[in-house]
Amino acid sequence: MNKIVDKLGYICDMDGVIYHGNTLLPGVKEFVDWLYENDKKFLFLTNNSGKTPLELKQKLMRMGLEIDESHFYTSALATASFIASQSPNTSAYVIGEPGLYNALYSKGITINDKNPEYVIVGEVSNYNYETICRAVSLVNKGAKLIGTNSDLTGPTDDGIVPACRALISPIEMATGKQAYFVGKPNPLMMRTGLDMIGVHSRDAVMIGDRMDTDMIAGIESGLDTVLVLSGVTAKDDISMFPYRPRVVLNGVGEIPTCEL
Repeated sequence: MNKIVDKLGYICDMDGVIYHGNTLLPGVKEFVDWLYENDKKFLFLTNNSGKTPLELKQKLMRMGLEIDESHFYTSALATASFIASQSPNTSAYVIGEPGLYNALYSKGITINDKNPEYVIVGEVSNYNYETICRAVSLVNKGAKLIGTNSDLTGPTDDGIVPACRALISPIEMATGKQAYFVGKPNPLMMRTGLDMIGVHSRDAVMIGDRMDTDMIAGIESGLDTVLVLSGVTAKDDISMFPYRPRVVLNGVGEIPTCEL
């Protein structure tokens, strides 16, 4: 088994791994410099559906990192691709941020609050009772319920906040319908990520801060796994899960000197 530093490709989560909110985490710049200096293939794969790759590029630029937008893939893009493959030129009622709307528009999916084929839920800051009621009504009338990702919470500058799965839960409970989640750990998103960097799963590593999505995504897709303790998961939490990451580090800045 190759050492982590000998891998050809690195798929890396963002929230809690690269930054918290608008704060770059320690060691990230050194890690990114190491990726470039060693000609590694890499992709920032985020379950957050709110921003486009261009917006993520600009966000990191404001933090002092220059990374081309081709290195970003979001659960919004994965969701749009999935729905377009299932039902081309369909329509959806959407609870989400501009990144999700933009991804759907790019795949020819239109917005419809009367009789859509899908109800799609992602992260959103203006979540309210009216939108929940509309979503419940549409799902009860036959619309299919889709979540961009299955994260319950996410890290911010102000601490942990509810994420997609927590936001979609009232709709599931009120309708009795279970959502289908497209983002990590769904292998659909992981396979696309590997295709984007052109690396086989055995030569790649998944780096993330969540046992319940990132580590499962890596394990089930055949990648080595690195858990960083800079986000949601604490060291004491690991023992609660029936699987283990291969390596546990404090942050991505430790990867270039990792001996495992």
